[in-house]
Amino acid sequence: PTNLLMLTTILAGVLSLGFTIFEDFYGLFLIALLISVFQSAIIPISDSISLKFSTRIKENYGNIRLYGSLGFGLAVFIMGKLSEHFALIIFVSFCLSLTFASMLTSRIPNEKIEVRMKIFTGIKELFAIRKFTVFLVVTFMIFGPNLANNFYFSLFIQDRGGTYTGIGIAFLVAVLSEIPFMRVAGNWINKIGILHVAILAGVVSCLRWILYFSEPSLNFIYITSVIQGFSIGLFIPAALQYIREITPVEITATAVTIYSAIGNGLGNWFSTFFSGIIYEEFNIYFVYLFFFAMGLIGVLLTIWLVRKEKEEQSFINSKLAEGR
Repeated sequence: PTNLLMLTTILAGVLSLGFTIFEDFYGLFLIALLISVFQSAIIPISDSISLKFSTRIKENYGNIRLYGSLGFGLAVFIMGKLSEHFALIIFVSFCLSLTFASMLTSRIPNEKIEVRMKIFTGIKELFAIRKFTVFLVVTFMIFGPNLANNFYFSLFIQDRGGTYTGIGIAFLVAVLSEIPFMRVAGNWINKIGILHVAILAGVVSCLRWILYFSEPSLNFIYITSVIQGFSIGLFIPAALQYIREITPVEITATAVTIYSAIGNGLGNWFSTFFSGIIYEEFNIYFVYLFFFAMGLIGVLLTIWLVRKEKEEQSFINSKLAEGR
């Protein structure tokens, strides 16, 4: 897995330089497409390695994942300031950072992922697990808008009168706030349960979207950007742990890949694409109303999962009582 991670990371980085070369739409579209092909593989591979490693050493996955939030937050803040003076610095920095990251992958523990069956058989088995399928929809509805917000948050701040530097500051506060919640996610999961943490994260996301729909002041946006830490910082560790618990260990890697494809890929695409249509037809505030509606559906489905798990546990308990 580490060799594949190294290859996809460096290819995504080098291809980003294409944005500094091409100027026509089709050239830029081709570069964006190629980058997406390789970049989309980075998260599921790194998540699978991290999940396997954290399980083996009995470490909280959130304590590893939080460094991704730290890097993203610092990058957005620094690039926000530099891009006001050097427009193309974003793509050059992207290339350099991913190239350096690909070099570092040689030092990552090469967690071997054992596969008992062919991948298509694994996929068939996964989709036969109703809880897994429903949770994919939950991820689509809750996580998709949160990722799409990375595209529209800057437009939202600009509409409220913010600058590029202000966008960088808002992203920095939002992303860095994920770190403390990722650190405590494991404890919260142990205390109130995985799905209850996911519900809490979803409710907080919905609260954020409806607040943005109300056209708040710029200062209020900066202050409340910490809400992202509460929602994303809790949802990511809870989601991955839930995937790990409800799927057979021999196809967990495939399950994480599908989960990432639905959340980071399909959910992100759907939310971003249809938000663009809404933005053109209405305004940025209706984009956040759309995010709220999606998040609400995700929360309701998670509540349904909780009820189903309680019913299953009650059934098991009754059968055990009959057997005594």
